Amino acid sequence: MPVTKKFHRTKGQRHAFFRGLANNLIMKEKMETTEARAKAIRPIVERLVSIARRNRLQDLRLLISRLDNKKAAQKLFHDIAPRYVERPGGYLRITKQGKVRKRDGAKTARIEFV
Repeated sequence: MPVTKKFHRTKGQRHAFFRGLANNLIMKEKMETTEARAKAIRPIVERLVSIARRNRLQDLRLLISRLDNKKAAQKLFHDIAPRYVERPGGYLRITKQGKVRKRDGAKTARIEFV
């Protein structure tokens, strides 16, 4: 998983953090989070969608190993990826919300599948 920001975590914690964000995004298909998290998770999930588009058993197994969540991998493989067979890329949209969280002032954004 490519890392743009470290989010004050060690490597293992960071990978688990991104895996959890990716699983949540795939299961819910949209998510409201901070701009930094949305920008960090976008290339990871787009790469997973590109893998799922190839529609081979080995790709499903690869998704299961990368996500550590069989339900999320199956949803991505069977439900989400077939929508984007004709699309060359850009499966996710990040929309800045224009509001900040009260406790830390972080800018929020909505990330969703196009």
